Formats: sequence, C-alpha cells, structure tokens
Amino acid sequence: MFLEMVQKRNPELIEYAILLHQKGIILPDTYVIDLDKVKENAKKMLKKAKELDIELFYMLKQIGRNPLVARELVKVGIKKAVVVDFKEAAILMEHSLPIGNVGHLVQVPNSFLKKIMSYGVEYITVYSIEKLRQIELIAKELKIKQKVLLKIIDDKDAIYPGQYGGFQLDNLSKYIDEFKLLEGCILCGLTSFPCILYNSKNKKFESTPNVNTLFKAKHYLQENGFKIIEMNIPSATSFETLPLIKEIGGTQGEPGHALTGTSPKHAEVILEEIPAYVYVSEVSHNGLENSFIYGGGYYPRGHLKNVLIDTKSSQLESTVKDFPSNNIDYYLEIDSNQVIGSTAIMSFRTQMFVTRSHVAIVKGLNSGSPRLMGIYDSQGNKIKGR
Repeated sequence: MFLEMVQKRNPELIEYAILLHQKGIILPDTYVIDLDKVKENAKKMLKKAKELDIELFYMLKQIGRNPLVARELVKVGIKKAVVVDFKEAAILMEHSLPIGNVGHLVQVPNSFLKKIMSYGVEYITVYSIEKLRQIELIAKELKIKQKVLLKIIDDKDAIYPGQYGGFQLDNLSKYIDEFKLLEGCILCGLTSFPCILYNSKNKKFESTPNVNTLFKAKHYLQENGFKIIEMNIPSATSFETLPLIKEIGGTQGEPGHALTGTSPKHAEVILEEIPAYVYVSEVSHNGLENSFIYGGGYYPRGHLKNVLIDTKSSQLESTVKDFPSNNIDYYLEIDSNQVIGSTAIMSFRTQMFVTRSHVAIVKGLNSGSPRLMGIYDSQGNKIKGR
C-alpha cells in the first residue's frame, strides 16, 4: 500500500533496510523505523497544533510501544503519550516517560489503577460509573485530584468491533447527582473514538457521528454545572486534520500513524508527513509457481499488495497474494519463483504491537552516516545482544 510512496520519498530507508538484512544484522520479520523522519513528522504537527492551540499526545502502539521513539518525541516537544492499554502504560512507566491519557481504548484494570495513579497520569478515560468510583476512592487515598475524561457513546456512533464501551448519552442523567459528589476526580473532558475517518471516495478526512454525540454530552453537562474544558478528538490526527479538529471544537489530538506517514491518505497523496518505516522479510522457499516469504508481521487491515525483491545483483517487484485472516501468517505467498534468501521489502499500514515482529530503529539515513540504534520486540522491550 505504501511501498511506492516510500520509494519516492524515503528511498534511503529501503536501501539501508536491505543492507541490514543482507549483512545478517536484522532477521526477516523486522520493521525498520526511520527515527529522523518520525521526529520531522512530529515537529511539523506540533508547530501546526501550537498555532491552533491544540494539545497533542503521541501514540506508539502502531510502532510497537517503542520507548526509544517515545523519548525522542518528548525531546521534540510532544511531552506526553496516550497509551492504548495498561501494558503500554507499564512500558512507559518502566522508562520514566510521562503519560497524558490512559484508559481510552482499553480501560485500566482495578488492580493497576493505584500503581498508575501513584506514578502520575494527566487524564484517565472512564467508561463506567463503577470505574469512576474506583478512581475516586484511590484518588482520596493518595490525596490527589485526578482529571478524568468520560467516553460518551450513542446508538448511531461509529464504533469498531472489540472497542465498545462508554457512558450512553441518554443515560447521563442517571449519574449527574453522583458526578456532583466527586471530590478526588475532576470531570473535565469528553472523548470518543473514532472522531475522524478518511473517506476514500472523496479523498477527504471527515468527522464521524461520534462528534455530535460528544457535543450533545458537553452541552448537557455544562447545563448541569460542569466545566467541560477538554474535548479529546482522536483518530487520524495529522498535519492535515488538525484544522478540522479545531473547526469541530476539539482541544486534544493523538497522532499515531501520522508520525510514520501511514494514514490511508498518505498512501495516495503526498502530504506533509513522510513515510518512516518498511517491513523486511526474506524468500524462504519456492512452490511450483510462487515463492514464500517469512511472515509474522502481517496485519489483515494493512492492504498489503506489493513487495520489492532484492537479490544483491538486481531488484524486481512482485505481488503478495491475499492472506486469510483466520490463519497464522507463518509465510506470505508472492507471485513467481524467486531466489531463496533474497530480501523482501514491503510497506503497509500496520499495528506492530499485535504482531510477532522485531522493530529496528535507525537514524542518520540522510546524513551519510546511517546507524542502527537498537532492535526491540513488538512490545517495546529491547532484544538482548541486538
């Protein structure tokens, strides 16, 4: 999906990834991330966000919860992370990295709440009155004031399977009296997901019905005396969508795929952000008419199509056959026989944290002094000896 764009805009990344593989420094099933390009992309978004008075939290699930990348983003100026789940929070806590928002896509388990609240997190996103009560008790015990965002949902909202949860808009009145009794929690904002999606038919990013739901909730809560300051508007945050977030009335965005230039629109149009990763594999063996490359990093929603094969003496492009999502990607099949051991380079939209892949961080590709900074697993743990 993104291979052609990487070839146009970041060919040095492809060249260095091939070199790392052919020297045996990285194994097949490794994503190679260009740290410099990630930082450049972040700087562009941060500058635009400051102009629009929008706060940014970086998200790293899609590139393997990587603490090295996180540390560099903090230096760039996006100071805090939004973590997809409590496991990602634990990785950042282990590396003493600031957390801006936890609980949005995956609620914080009760047994982990005290640990993360003691560590310090700016906002906790809450789906239920039961979770809010638990946070209230711990906040009182710790003698802190914990800011919370309520996730609001309605029947007509766009919600992905496996991500359902939140306060029903029509049920907010049931909890108003209890909200007013909160002492340890500061109810200061609202959120939903996804708030912005790419419309491939008209080539535009558009707001979802979830946004209307949020502002109905905001109006209702403000009528009842609550100061709703933060409107967290996640999904597809990028240089291009920041003005839309502002227009909608959002105060917070969460760049994830835009950090690596891999939103759906990035595959079709040259945007501000530059593509910043490739996926590296190797030809394992041949069948009668096709070849098989090592898998492990396949993502069913990634729209993987093309592969670049490098045999040290020549390069050619082939097509990756569709892979059924109900099977394990031990191998991916590509058209025509290839030289066994050849490097296979791909680029597609992915979520590295749900793969079995390694993640290699590189820098200096444009300075003439490329350098491998480290190799990690897909959960952000550095691999010993790599």
